[in-house]
Amino acid sequence: MTPERLRLLYLLPMPPSPPRFGAQARMHGLMTELARRHDITALSLVDEEFDAEECERALRTYCRAATVIRNPRGLGGRAKRLLQLRSLGSRASFERLRYSVPALREALERTLSRERFDLVDVEFPYLAHLPLRGSPPGTPPPAVVIDTHEIAYDLSRQMARSGSPFRRVYGAVNWRKLRREERAAFRAADGICACSDADRTRLLAEVPSARVAVIPNAADVEFFRPRPSDPGPDGRTVLFFGLLSTFPNIDGVRFFVRQIWPRIASACPEARFHIVGARAAPEVLELAGPRVEVVGLVEDLRPHLASAAVVVVPLRVGGGTRLKIVEGMAMAKAIVSTSPGAEGIEAVPGRDLLIADDPAGFADQVIGLLHDPARASSLGAAGRQLVLDRYAWSAAARDLEAFFAEVLAARDARRGAIASGPRREEARQVIRA
Repeated sequence: MTPERLRLLYLLPMPPSPPRFGAQARMHGLMTELARRHDITALSLVDEEFDAEECERALRTYCRAATVIRNPRGLGGRAKRLLQLRSLGSRASFERLRYSVPALREALERTLSRERFDLVDVEFPYLAHLPLRGSPPGTPPPAVVIDTHEIAYDLSRQMARSGSPFRRVYGAVNWRKLRREERAAFRAADGICACSDADRTRLLAEVPSARVAVIPNAADVEFFRPRPSDPGPDGRTVLFFGLLSTFPNIDGVRFFVRQIWPRIASACPEARFHIVGARAAPEVLELAGPRVEVVGLVEDLRPHLASAAVVVVPLRVGGGTRLKIVEGMAMAKAIVSTSPGAEGIEAVPGRDLLIADDPAGFADQVIGLLHDPARASSLGAAGRQLVLDRYAWSAAARDLEAFFAEVLAARDARRGAIASGPRREEARQVIRA
């Protein structure tokens, strides 16, 4: 059942629109669908890499009101490393420090004091320490739902097992802080959205009393679809796409280029590997070579996906579910992924995509598809159908609406029980008299 028209406040660590990488795509996909039936106000931080005016304009196309606030700590490179070093001596995690912006707190308190909201949606738990229960005098406070996107402490713990010595030390210290902060946020929230059943299980192991719904990542199936104007598969391009500054993606493409690609390049002399995405880290840029191209950010991903023969997701760490898989499937592309890369997606290996975790097996799967375009086409068609059936943003938003209604009903039931408490005691006193 669709809930009545709700007044929703979205609290965001980054602008969801225009969507250019995975976290943005999730927020944008769900928010634009919800905005068809509900009133959304958005408060968003914005890093220096974004065009703040462009982001605010994009938000206002579907939000009733939107405010974008510069994050003075939303920096990369040396400034980020300095903040990470500072966080080692703090009780707060790096993420808590990065998103603790006084101007955002002030805007939040001002907004909640002036306007009543049914529910506050907090994207990522990093902002959940802020005062979320404010409301105008005489009105009930809003319910609070956290969209986790991933279990951040678990990802940080995985990072602590690999990478440079600094990354290991930093990760080993930071994941414990994140775990404490996430637990506190989850206990205080009225509801939590997880991207997959695996993340839901991890979350409930930490906070068994939490109310959790799985709201999967999805795709804009009208935008990501095969088009007659797109180029056909060229039979030789192997493609990876994603944000190229995150550790799971950096680790994944390095693993692919160093341990998998040489086997493919030897068996398929015409093959080439394209790495597409924003904010390529130095560790990614250094992978470029005669048959390996770091394409970087592109204006429209679809022609690159359309011309690729195979899309690869060679990830070894991470959480949530991979938008790159559902978007690639929506474009009817053959996908080869590791098990961690495909976690949380209800796909049938061998029918909807191919799975391999060791370098030789992964390479063999890619080589087989390069040599058998008909097989690649069959996998792509099955993947496209899976996305149409289960992973469209419209369906995910309906699930989220139902969860909001459940959370609000539970809140109202608690209020009713509390309100009836004094009346019950008065009744008992009358009976005793």
